[in-house]
Amino acid sequence: MYYVDLAVTGISFGCMYAMMAVGLTLVYGLLRILHVAHAAVFALGAYVVVLVANATGSLILGFLASILITPLFGVAIYRLLYQPLLKYRPDVPMIASVGLLVLMQDAFRIVFGEQGVTFRSNPLAFTTFNLGSVTFNAVQLALVISAVVIFVGLHVFTTRTRMGIGWRATVSRPQIATSFGIDSIKVRYLNFAIGSALAAIAGGLVALLNNLVDPSIGAVVSYKALAIIVLGGLGSVRGTLIASLVLGLVEAYGTVFIGDWLDRDAIAFLALIALLMIRPQGFTGARTA
Repeated sequence: MYYVDLAVTGISFGCMYAMMAVGLTLVYGLLRILHVAHAAVFALGAYVVVLVANATGSLILGFLASILITPLFGVAIYRLLYQPLLKYRPDVPMIASVGLLVLMQDAFRIVFGEQGVTFRSNPLAFTTFNLGSVTFNAVQLALVISAVVIFVGLHVFTTRTRMGIGWRATVSRPQIATSFGIDSIKVRYLNFAIGSALAAIAGGLVALLNNLVDPSIGAVVSYKALAIIVLGGLGSVRGTLIASLVLGLVEAYGTVFIGDWLDRDAIAFLALIALLMIRPQGFTGARTA
């Protein structure tokens, strides 16, 4: 059953990558820019969770505060950074986004220290459950449950509500949606708010899993997320979900077979490179001649 345990680990990490990468996919689908600063939102969400949890003794309050604060930060990124630069080439806002990420990482380092911040009490990290002979961590279970609830909720929102249908229409066909009277600015604000909240939840859960938040917590995850949205077919949420789960499983099983030569992150990037060489258009992209 060891391989089943690995599957649980891979799926949980895949769910974390999905919550991070879907925000990037939403921004790319709407604005056609790579939102590199999303990693700073991920890190901010993690910091808010641990700081509020340590101050109040409640993880629930920590996550609620994070879900409230990070969407505001995400909307501010769009309003103050991206909106003035949308008239330029797509690489201009991307470079600005990289600059914001570096700035935020240095700010976290100055304010909270190089070593980061830990939870004063983190019982979930040490709580395990047994299902037959399969053992899984409480945080892993929380990652999977959170991802399932969030993405089912997003599906219902985008297919059953007027606002959600308008949002989806704007992402896929912005000019047509505008001609039908949909406010594209409000949709962009909603886009950044939802994507930032997803990153905050993922960041907080990763902080619980590692029992640590450091200034670079979002860096490697963001690089993987950028590769995931390419592998999933740029702008495709379904492709992003598939690519995230594939990456999580490849990482988990790769540590068994080639873990003596490469660490988890190196295995992930090697797999992403190989998959993109085999299918450069991504899982959901159309093959070109």
